[in-house]
Amino acid sequence: MTVTRFDPGAALIFLLGVVWGPRDRQQDLRLVFGPGSAETIIAPDVLDDIGYTARQGEAITVTRSVVGKESGYLIRVARFRALGFEFTDFRVNALDLPERYGINGLLGLGFLRHFNYEVRSGEGRIRAERIDVDVSK
Repeated sequence: MTVTRFDPGAALIFLLGVVWGPRDRQQDLRLVFGPGSAETIIAPDVLDDIGYTARQGEAITVTRSVVGKESGYLIRVARFRALGFEFTDFRVNALDLPERYGINGLLGLGFLRHFNYEVRSGEGRIRAERIDVDVSK
């Protein structure tokens, strides 16, 4: 089990993560905890900077939100780390994010479904325990 701290007074739950490119180039990430998102999202410019291109994507995506529709693509990254856990060959949704929050990713269910997790908002802590799940369903 890991414990990740966040600022309980912030408007959103901000977390740190890391993503690696195809040639082991890495980029630190400022993520928002987003269990309402089906996929983990990373801004396309971050992926471009570490060596990925949209041509490597698996599928085109359209994400709908209260502000409209955004186009992106699904792509597998060499490695991804957040909440103290790391995955290889991890699928993310490359999607532009609003600049006003200063984030370059969102930690969604594509990552979180691998864990039992508990958000303790008043304490500013997320407790996460890895579980074995079949994510092919």
